Amino acid sequence: MSTESSSPSTFPPKPREITVYSHSVLFYWWPVWFVGYILAALTLWDHHLMVIVPFHAEAKSILYDGKERSVIVAPVGESLLKDEKGSLIQPTLYVAQSKNYGVIYCLTLLLIIFITSVPLRGMWSILVIVVIVMGVTILMLAGYWEKISSAFSLLDIRINLGGYLFTSTGLLIIWLVAFMFFDRQIYVTFSPGQLRVRTEIGDGEKVYDATGLTFEKQRSDIFRHGILGLWFLNIGTGDLIIKTSGAQNHTFDLPNVISIERKIKSIEQLMQSKDVNLM
Repeated sequence: MSTESSSPSTFPPKPREITVYSHSVLFYWWPVWFVGYILAALTLWDHHLMVIVPFHAEAKSILYDGKERSVIVAPVGESLLKDEKGSLIQPTLYVAQSKNYGVIYCLTLLLIIFITSVPLRGMWSILVIVVIVMGVTILMLAGYWEKISSAFSLLDIRINLGGYLFTSTGLLIIWLVAFMFFDRQIYVTFSPGQLRVRTEIGDGEKVYDATGLTFEKQRSDIFRHGILGLWFLNIGTGDLIIKTSGAQNHTFDLPNVISIERKIKSIEQLMQSKDVNLM
């Protein structure tokens, strides 16, 4: 008779610890450096240069070698930029011909500042969206939208290639340092029967009993948690509120948790496995 030997399970072991990190609002600033790099690429591809001229300089058309050429004429007594040897400095600063690039970048920056500084939860988020849609509709029906668009078209903001690259790269470096290092210093680690918490950078861990632990998810800010939290990539962010039980119960707020839906499901499974092990 042959006996069947039991083969080890091929399923991956379930994690015995789940760590949830709280991120700063700087995480939501990714559109600024992302849009900046896109506009920098478009500015380079546009293949135009910026010329710095004195005040009252004039653009004129002249005949040169029998062909019409466009030139910049400096006022009397003034000159274009020169180097230390007295030679004229040739244009080298890349800038886009379209004036809309700088406007888009500034509007993106102002919008991110507003969204990250003024949290709009629940009905306030919906109310702002409804007001914007209704306001634009009313202006279009009243015939004022064309006047606003024409006035807005007068806005001319020019940022050269170096401006886009410097601000975007600097912000990206700060974003990565905060995301990869500083944000990982504030966390909560769930394990069967135990909860380890660090709420401040440089502070030590505090251990609590996980018996009777409750947690609440808040994901009511459409702009931060949904749009800037990359909801369209099935990621999303949210705020996690954890409450311990016992005579001295504690409440811990973890704002801006990435993939909060999957984190909560994993925590629930971990807590259920603890209950099964105790039976």
